[in-house]
Amino acid sequence: MVKGPGLYSDIGKRARDLLFKDYQNDHKFTITTYTSTGVEITSTGVRKGEIYLADVSTKVKNKNITTDVKVDTNSNLRTTITVDEPAPGLKTIFSFNFPDQKSGKVELQYQHEYAGINTSIGLTANPVVNFSGVVGNNLVAVGTDLSFDTASGNFTKYNAGLNITHADLIASLTLNDKGDNLTASYYHIVNPLTNTAVGAELSHSFSGNENILTFGTQHALDPLTLLKSRVNNYGRASALIQHDWTPRTRFSLVGEVDTGAIEKSAKVGLAVALKP
Repeated sequence: MVKGPGLYSDIGKRARDLLFKDYQNDHKFTITTYTSTGVEITSTGVRKGEIYLADVSTKVKNKNITTDVKVDTNSNLRTTITVDEPAPGLKTIFSFNFPDQKSGKVELQYQHEYAGINTSIGLTANPVVNFSGVVGNNLVAVGTDLSFDTASGNFTKYNAGLNITHADLIASLTLNDKGDNLTASYYHIVNPLTNTAVGAELSHSFSGNENILTFGTQHALDPLTLLKSRVNNYGRASALIQHDWTPRTRFSLVGEVDTGAIEKSAKVGLAVALKP
């Protein structure tokens, strides 16, 4: 992979992953198996309150082409075909859902030493065209993210972002929701040997005049166990522990409490991923 500014989705990603990734209050069980021909089959079951959801996906890889087919309990069938590097730095993705006939989409990703581009277009008569681009290098990157609806002739999304990377810290600034939301984030590696890091995100909504400040940290107790915690300015505190029983089995436990209403029951999430 070419080292460079990455894609627009990479702006602020390390801080988002630290503060929000894997913090789920659902009960989730995933098991992945492999056939003798190398086909990967993944079954997932999720309990969201009183609702149970499930899906089964199969992944087949042939040289640089990966085909992923997923079917869920709502009878939706999603197919994704990824062609990795048909040319240097290029990735092509075809995706469509059944029975939604308007869901077909083709996506192109291109990463260069000084630029990253991601563009997609719907396979319909009046498609939505998405474009995001980043210029810079692995230290400083600036980019934009746009969506244009050819049916209405209007831009449905326009965002902008800035990312600054140092040896042990990453700072980013993004303007989202058509200029209505300004988000600044910070990620700092305290100790790479113990995977210890801290991060913060401040988001301001101009229309609602609302600020949300989230602070979080992570620390590896050992190579198999990771602890994470976060708290925001509304008093919602969460903690997560991840433990790898084996290199193919991960157990995650999440707890969340509202410190402003401590009498309410805490939310607990559980996730188990098995790859026999």
